[in-house]
Amino acid sequence: MSAPSAGAAGGRTLVLVRHGRTAWNHEGRVQGQLDVSLDDHGREQAARVGPVVAAMAPSLVWCSDLARTRETVAPLAAATGLPVVYDKRLREFYFGECEGWSHAEFEARDAVAFQALRRGDYDRVPAAEPTAVVRERMVEVLGELLAALGPGQTGVAVSHGAAIRVATVALLGWPDALTHTLRGLDNGGRVELVETSEGTGPGGPALRLQAYNRTV
Repeated sequence: MSAPSAGAAGGRTLVLVRHGRTAWNHEGRVQGQLDVSLDDHGREQAARVGPVVAAMAPSLVWCSDLARTRETVAPLAAATGLPVVYDKRLREFYFGECEGWSHAEFEARDAVAFQALRRGDYDRVPAAEPTAVVRERMVEVLGELLAALGPGQTGVAVSHGAAIRVATVALLGWPDALTHTLRGLDNGGRVELVETSEGTGPGGPALRLQAYNRTV
């Protein structure tokens, strides 16, 4: 796809990348903020995604401080030569005591809460970090990333699936209810948001969705 007209006119671009696959993703376990490393397939995903995002010529690369995102960003950092800023505000939702549970175990313990987790209704998961809190920290850090970019520049944030989905809806200024109309991001999937000249949004500039769950 060719570069958007907004970018050509000096608009900034924000690229949000989900980490590669972990063994827990593959097994169907709740990760949340537990520090789980990529598996071999996840490392292959990171190796493929890194050069593709590097070709977008980012000026800044920020990343969650958890192992699976740090490992995902490594090929991108190597390809660009850019330093990586690690920020815990880019972490996934905290899911409390259910972190580490398999999906089968979770469903057996609390089927209602498990189904809420599956559909992305995280506020119905006992002890989970409130969606409003995740939204606030994600919008805050991504707004800072945007503000640090110059005209026409691109910033990359490597983060986590649920946090990125909530942040995408918030940054676009969409109603919260529309969060559930977006499918979950695949491992290694990315979101591309481009600045427009149409006023301001929650993270600073108004943004337009250019791509969602792009995997290459």
